[in-house]
Amino acid sequence: MNYLKSLYNDRNMIMQLAKNDFKVRYLGSYLGIFWAFVQPVTMILIYWFVFTIGFRTMPIGDVPFVLWLIAGIIPWFFISEAIASGTSAILDNSYLVKKIVFRVSVLPIIKIISALFIHIIFIGIIFIVFLAYGYPVTIYYLQVFYFLFASIALVYGISLITSSLMVFSRDVGQIVAVLLQFGFWLTPIFWSFAIVPLKLQLLFKLNPIYYIVDGYRNTFIYKEWFWESPLLTVYFWSFTIGLIIIGTILFKKLRPHFSDVL
Repeated sequence: MNYLKSLYNDRNMIMQLAKNDFKVRYLGSYLGIFWAFVQPVTMILIYWFVFTIGFRTMPIGDVPFVLWLIAGIIPWFFISEAIASGTSAILDNSYLVKKIVFRVSVLPIIKIISALFIHIIFIGIIFIVFLAYGYPVTIYYLQVFYFLFASIALVYGISLITSSLMVFSRDVGQIVAVLLQFGFWLTPIFWSFAIVPLKLQLLFKLNPIYYIVDGYRNTFIYKEWFWESPLLTVYFWSFTIGLIIIGTILFKKLRPHFSDVL
């Protein structure tokens, strides 16, 4: 509770640092923030063209492939970007680490909020695209805020661990990048979970990102509430809270040594 209270008290500083991080990321480029959308949109268009035009992929059920794709790939963009940037949070702000009065544990949060700015715009794009295809806004859309919070919690737990270890070994960044590649292909983002053999489905569901991706699709396409999958919800939050606890303990243990290494 004390930690949450301190975050609330420091909310203005955190938001200002997140805005600065966002601006610095695109500082010096002529197109600025436009570049934040180039890679995600390009990937969506490539997958849409390859699987819809090239392989002539049929709609998933009665849902157009492009809608099914963006509902799954957009949360992945946020999660992968937030984990990658959160991993380097301490190294990127080493000058703040050496200030005794600065709460270093907020650095991963700053990176996550910075990535969140773009993700919120992409959520708006999902709304627009679904409306363009004739899907009306429903009360289920409110559920996106729940899965957004779940994504932030998961990413924060991971970032606490990876950012702490990254200070002592730069190889952690490369390992995270490789694991994100595996995570992309092992998560049903552009392939249907229905093709997974029944005996292997439980194994794939152990991937916490599956819960987020499936949740976005349930929100925008299948109209299902998260509490309709109680076992998966309990597992996700048990896993995520466990990560946050482990990350917090590891961070506190390694924090006194950050200044010596940086």
